[in-house]
Amino acid sequence: MDEFNLQRKVAVITGGAGLICSEMAMALASHGVKTAIIDLNKDEADRIAMDIERKYSIPSIGLFADVLNKASLEASKMVINQKLGSVDILINGAGGNSPSATTKIETMDPSDADNPELTFFGLRIEGFEKVFDLNFMGTLLPTMVYSLDMVRQGSGSIINISSMNSFRPLTKIPAYSAAKAAVNNFTQWLAVHFGRTGVRVNAIAPGFLLTEQNKFLLIDEKTGAPTPRSQKIVGGTPMYRYGSPTELTGTMLYLASDMSTFVTGVVIPVDGGFNAYSGV
Repeated sequence: MDEFNLQRKVAVITGGAGLICSEMAMALASHGVKTAIIDLNKDEADRIAMDIERKYSIPSIGLFADVLNKASLEASKMVINQKLGSVDILINGAGGNSPSATTKIETMDPSDADNPELTFFGLRIEGFEKVFDLNFMGTLLPTMVYSLDMVRQGSGSIINISSMNSFRPLTKIPAYSAAKAAVNNFTQWLAVHFGRTGVRVNAIAPGFLLTEQNKFLLIDEKTGAPTPRSQKIVGGTPMYRYGSPTELTGTMLYLASDMSTFVTGVVIPVDGGFNAYSGV
């Protein structure tokens, strides 16, 4: 017997071709969940879906959709409903950061006013907007589209992917930190709004994982060695290492399943102790 009781449910995973969310899709499929892998990269979404079907013999489809374009999300939902059925689980995993929304130095002093390109004053507005929209609007819009099935059937689980930056903003990445804080607030707001519908809304806040989105900050491009920032992160994590995407799947399965039927409106850190550590 599968303690998660997820067999034959339908999950939509945005950003599903990425490192973290492809692992989540695989974990869901291993428990009998039919999966729709949503990504801008249709070829990679198809590859993940084929891997799932080959490994677990459970239906999976790869679909193109832009999480910032409601019409494309609605078009993908029509295909999902036709091929897999009504949506039971939504993982809002699309997101990411950008160098154009990142300051070059962590903190500034008055002398840095002569070099604004290194500081807050050198942030590109279009980069800031892109990162904020991708992470926040890219959670809001898919929820508007895919959760309607859940409300109509009176059950379902929405899992937003937040970040430890949402609790305490990290230096250098104001857009990403602000957007993830907004995701937390939205998670709590929607949990209350949906409180009597049978649809639960929660979030996972991963600690530090080494991914393509943050590699430019953590690994020296020329030497391949950890940057000073990377060393600070590991030093601030009591487990003294980066996490892996597979270490998020247990929390995800818990929130997706009937094991958490009275859990809504929470943001669960999976962070190796980072949030508990004062640095002393």
